[in-house]
Amino acid sequence: MITVEYKNEKEVDTNSSLYKKLLDAHLRLIKKENTIWGHDAAAEASVRMDWIDLPTQSRALLAQLDALFAKHKQLSKVILCGMGGSSLGPEVIAQSFGKELFVLDSTDPQYISHVMNSDWSKTLVIVGSKSGSTIETASQKSFFEEIFEKAGLNKSEHMIIVTDPDSPLDVASREAGLTVVNANPNVGGRFSVLGAFGLVPAALIGIDVSVILDSASDTKESLINDPYPALVAAYALITGTEQYFSISDENSDMPGLSDWIEQLVAESTGKNGVGRLPVVLNRGTDDVAGNHLSVSFTGKSDLVITGDLGSQFFFWEWITALIGAGLSIDPFSQPNVQESKLASGLLLDQWNNSLPALGNKGIDGSIAYFQDSPSLETLISSFLQSMDSDGYLGVMAYLDRHDDADIKELRNILASKTSKPVTFGWGPRFLHSTGQFHKGGQNNGSFLQITAECEEDYEIPGKKFSFGTLIMAQAIGDQNALESRGIKTMRLHLMDRRAGIKQLLEIAGKL
Repeated sequence: MITVEYKNEKEVDTNSSLYKKLLDAHLRLIKKENTIWGHDAAAEASVRMDWIDLPTQSRALLAQLDALFAKHKQLSKVILCGMGGSSLGPEVIAQSFGKELFVLDSTDPQYISHVMNSDWSKTLVIVGSKSGSTIETASQKSFFEEIFEKAGLNKSEHMIIVTDPDSPLDVASREAGLTVVNANPNVGGRFSVLGAFGLVPAALIGIDVSVILDSASDTKESLINDPYPALVAAYALITGTEQYFSISDENSDMPGLSDWIEQLVAESTGKNGVGRLPVVLNRGTDDVAGNHLSVSFTGKSDLVITGDLGSQFFFWEWITALIGAGLSIDPFSQPNVQESKLASGLLLDQWNNSLPALGNKGIDGSIAYFQDSPSLETLISSFLQSMDSDGYLGVMAYLDRHDDADIKELRNILASKTSKPVTFGWGPRFLHSTGQFHKGGQNNGSFLQITAECEEDYEIPGKKFSFGTLIMAQAIGDQNALESRGIKTMRLHLMDRRAGIKQLLEIAGKL
């Protein structure tokens, strides 16, 4: 169950037009009305509302999940290939239950290298993609198919596909004899954690997913009977801040929940020049800066939302839908996500599938930079000083989130130095998350992009380019998409990852 504590609860005006609007949306949400978010959003909403039914509807999957686990339980290593909603939820579930799951949500060859010493005879690969056409998961699928074939293994015994019915991935996988679990097509990706995309990986690493569904179902029933906790939380996130809220899952026993919420809220609300941007903290005591609302799941903050994992999943989906109503935006669309994809594809065509020279203006120590400047420190300092007075900085790290994890400290250092909100995202993962907000939310972001050399690289079967080329096209493509909107960006390239990260943290600390 969920409890909500809001330190400014006395300021919640239950007679205000906003509160009444949220209550009306809540009552209509129970009935799955598709006109809650306005006429223009009705068509999209009409095919995106079944997430409300997943706590009970997904019980139909339990027998199939039990059978799949029994069939594959001898496979001791599970790799999940997915992006955004197909990966963030399963990762939270695995970490919260203390289970091993390698989530491959990157095209960085250094990150991919962590699975290359696997015993393939004992490895299960799950590929999750709603559309079935996401370039990251399509590339990963063909990569592992070739690995199993070269190892003399039957890929149909080592791969499971999760996708919408009749998607390109569904059709191709069934033709190849692979096991396919179909998700409900009337559920958007970021609202899908209580469906097949979240439950299949969880079940296959030995988690009793019925416990999660029980909690979500109880929370749904509780909200229907008493909407006040959801209304207070939505009201707080709308009125308690104009743009930013910090969030930390420290000490919550649900590591990664903040990252899942970041995608859900940022991608759902960041459009039409409005939105709420979560600032995910490594630690609850990290600097945030700027006018913001603090959110946590335990302890002290402006808004404390307490409850177990299944309850949190459903509750946050519900209040995100309410926030959409309160801000008068469609929470189910993602109108700007395609911009970076198209820009990346254009680069791959222009490059003729081969990575061109860096084209840098200079190299300082282990870091290459791409704008004229007497020094790297001067360049970074000038970039930070050029930020909007009420804006935020987004750090985008196209790196290995295992071995290069120290780079996350850059967020806290820059927040302290700039006195502005700073977000951090692993690329290309954030393109399926905050990437929508960067282009569609409040137009006051500046972006520091970090790319790097790769000691290893892997060709993508069926393509003329490698993963190393793909991730660079995704990084520079997103930079081009941002700059085409007049948004400030700066790219730094690490010639040596470890040395470059150390150097960058030292420079930031001296600013």
